[in-house]
Amino acid sequence: MSDALTIGDFSLITHLSIKTLRHYHQVGLLEPAEVDASTGYRYYCVEQIPTAQIIQRFRDLNMPVDEVKAVLAAPDLDTRNALIAAHLRRLEDELEQTRQLVTSLRDLLEPSTTPISVEHRMVSATLAAGIHEVVDLSDLLFWYHGALGELYATVAVQGLQPSGPSGGLFSSELFQYERGEATVFVPVSHDVQVVGRVSSLVVPGAELAITVHCGPHTNINATYGALGAYVSKHALAVAGPVREYYLVDARNTSDATQWRTEIGWPIFQTSK
Repeated sequence: MSDALTIGDFSLITHLSIKTLRHYHQVGLLEPAEVDASTGYRYYCVEQIPTAQIIQRFRDLNMPVDEVKAVLAAPDLDTRNALIAAHLRRLEDELEQTRQLVTSLRDLLEPSTTPISVEHRMVSATLAAGIHEVVDLSDLLFWYHGALGELYATVAVQGLQPSGPSGGLFSSELFQYERGEATVFVPVSHDVQVVGRVSSLVVPGAELAITVHCGPHTNINATYGALGAYVSKHALAVAGPVREYYLVDARNTSDATQWRTEIGWPIFQTSK
């Protein structure tokens, strides 16, 4: 090869380390133009420089190696652009999540001096379609989304209509020991036929201290903290799962700032 570049020269030109180039060769992402059979030395050609630069840009954007390979091997422009667009959407979602976490941190560092509004409410027992499982706290968010989607799909297929907002019950052990019972439910007026994880259940009645969390769930722990402090200060707490009611959530709007979640803390019976 008259224009052969050693791996060192190619590394210098592309700003990809020799270690990285060797790895890309091993995984089939960027193979050398030639490998000397006797020495094992890798040689590249100048025509590979643009490909190396493209790979570097994708990797700078945290695109997994397998996806970079798929982009480079795309049979046509539409397929390639679809793969790139999907990755950009993931980056935008991650950026939005980061923004929400930053906002949550600022709220914690600069807490509002306005006291939360708390309502004492007696909630009656409610028939519902539900999913009840023991889950790990680290899996709770993904479990919640999957279970709620399964519930609504099952209710719709069986021709039932939700009779109220969906909700969840979460045991103390889930937060104390990072594993415990969790239930999500959709209130219905008739028993649901058992399908998969979905079954009929009765959400028990309780008296609750309730406040409303406004916005995404990334900072819902701050509202939990304020409500827990209120219940503790007034010596009202009793054993039992905390519960949530999703008045406005992703099913209603993709604008997370508009979400409204009621948080209910079980308290002593105070009404007659």
